[in-house]
Amino acid sequence: MPESVDRAAELRRQLHHHAHCYHVLDAPQIPDAEYDRLFQALQALEAAHPELRTPDSPTQRVGGPVLDGLVPVRHAVPMLSIQTETDTTAAGAEAFDARVRRELALPDDAPAVEYAAELKFDGLALNLRYEDGVLVQAATRGDGETGEDVTHNIRTIGQIPLRLQGHAPAVLEVRGEVYMRRDAFERLNERQREKGDKTFINPRNTAAGAVRQLDPAVTAQRPLSFFAYGLGEVQGWALPDTHSGLLDAMAGFGLPVCADRVVAQGAAGLVAFHAAMGAKRDALPFDIDGVVYKVNALALQRQLGFKTREPRWAVAHKYPAQEQLTRLNDIEVQVGRTGKLTPVAKLAPVFVGGTTVSNATLHNVFELRRKGVRVGDTVIVRRAGDVIPEVVGRIVAERPAYVPNFRMPRACPVCASPVRRERGGMDHRCTGGLFCPAQRKQALLHFAGRRAMDIEGLGDKIVDQLVDAGIVRTLPELYTLGVAKLAALERMADKSAANLVAALAASKATTLARFVYALGIRQVGEATAKDLARHFGSLDRLMDASVEQLLEVNDVGPIVALAIRQFFEQPHHREIVERLRAAGVHWPESDGTADTTPRPLLGMTVVLTGTLPTLSREEAKEMLEAAGAKVAGSVSKKTNYVVAGSEAGSKLEKAQTLGVPVLDEAGLRALLAGP
Repeated sequence: MPESVDRAAELRRQLHHHAHCYHVLDAPQIPDAEYDRLFQALQALEAAHPELRTPDSPTQRVGGPVLDGLVPVRHAVPMLSIQTETDTTAAGAEAFDARVRRELALPDDAPAVEYAAELKFDGLALNLRYEDGVLVQAATRGDGETGEDVTHNIRTIGQIPLRLQGHAPAVLEVRGEVYMRRDAFERLNERQREKGDKTFINPRNTAAGAVRQLDPAVTAQRPLSFFAYGLGEVQGWALPDTHSGLLDAMAGFGLPVCADRVVAQGAAGLVAFHAAMGAKRDALPFDIDGVVYKVNALALQRQLGFKTREPRWAVAHKYPAQEQLTRLNDIEVQVGRTGKLTPVAKLAPVFVGGTTVSNATLHNVFELRRKGVRVGDTVIVRRAGDVIPEVVGRIVAERPAYVPNFRMPRACPVCASPVRRERGGMDHRCTGGLFCPAQRKQALLHFAGRRAMDIEGLGDKIVDQLVDAGIVRTLPELYTLGVAKLAALERMADKSAANLVAALAASKATTLARFVYALGIRQVGEATAKDLARHFGSLDRLMDASVEQLLEVNDVGPIVALAIRQFFEQPHHREIVERLRAAGVHWPESDGTADTTPRPLLGMTVVLTGTLPTLSREEAKEMLEAAGAKVAGSVSKKTNYVVAGSEAGSKLEKAQTLGVPVLDEAGLRALLAGP
């Protein structure tokens, strides 16, 4: 029906527009839930009328069968490489400008040559072929003459438009780079570590491997990005006069083009760009290994031509490498703020990523063993941006002598408390908790948190000064602080010091649930602390509870029960608790029996969204938890109720989509009142 055709076309137009705003401009105009609604409407329409499904439909981004192999593609215009200038100083840019001026036979007094300067992305080169504005093929560089068809995978990259915006040429081949952002790479590796799977060495290799997958569903799980920087074959389009104008035109077609580019005048402009991007390199969200200079005028590019297989009008100007080889001299263990033990490589100093590195993380003992790294090995060290340097692998060669596998210590190297690993977990942790100096700052900040003891004014900077100066070593010492001692700290006025002392005094009157949560017991969050306080009614009974007794508490499983038991088995933890009580920290005690208050919502999951007329979010949460409900942050099929106020947003929409019952404040109060 004509109306179905028009509706499908309009949905595709809207989805392409909003995908461009989200993935390319980083300026979404609608909530995710609204995009999902439009997408689902198009899916339903195409399911009912398969003839409406087009190659550029957003529904075709992910899917298709697993291929037996990649098909060769011969490039209509060869994908040539460019010359690399390895002199990382200003002389590299000056040498290129001198060559260009010489090839153009320019006299010394001729005006400066105009260049387009851009970044050299550390990824995989790609050719995108658009016919009448629709993406019909994507191919790798290969040997420059012949690449591989990877269209099935490239459709999964949200930044690459399936249809160009505006009036597109009959044929437009776009050259660019597929890459992976550093934060996406770190998240991917963290997921791999959590699953116990092998981690990836660097973003470039990971992106290249993802592009060449035979199953597009695998590629879709790898967070890839794309930048356009050049052209291949073009039919039916009058090119702009300059390369910078070409990039502007590609951005106008809806293609992602990097904003870090300039039009530079002569060698001085190139040197300035190289220096500016070198200073900015660590702050970029993706890896670069240099910058690229191109003569800006396309007419001059044609005049300069090519030398063998490289253009005379372009050069890549490198930066120091972000991966290097060095010797692993030793492995030490560091204890983090949360008690996590991390093996750290002690390296023969090596210059990598713009700085000299002598320490690098090995993450955990399981990853260390997967990489087969041992003391004495020649290892690959990587440092990119703000990412902590890490050992990503070793050079497989004969070791000079037998070296045993590294083993994690059984006692904390800082406080000598036992080291334990949770069943099924990857990380070893110190059980010293409040006692361990390495965890002191984190313990103090957690203790002072708004949902713990709520000590207003005790933030990161004050805690840093108190610990670094040796003024506070344990939690109870907080309550010995006076105005004079605090006022002596940097940037602490008398009034601020007096306010903090008053806040410390006020925090002594608390609840058992807040106090238990404030202790920072592993696995014990705010809701679990409330369940423990409600069940035992007394701190002494909680501290003496066996694992079996702890398992009787709502939502407390074997891992949580064991963590609580191990915490209170430590004599120094009990000592800190007693010293806090001696300092005046107190809460109402029960009569000695476990809590038997009716809990009509026990086992239910409730989500709060929007603003309720009379109840704050915290008040509603406390009422629900007191009735036994678990208050979750997101809606799923397991959600029993959603309580929605004004401006509820996407959670309400998802509840309606899943058929989850929705209550207003009156409905919430009726639910809490029970039958």
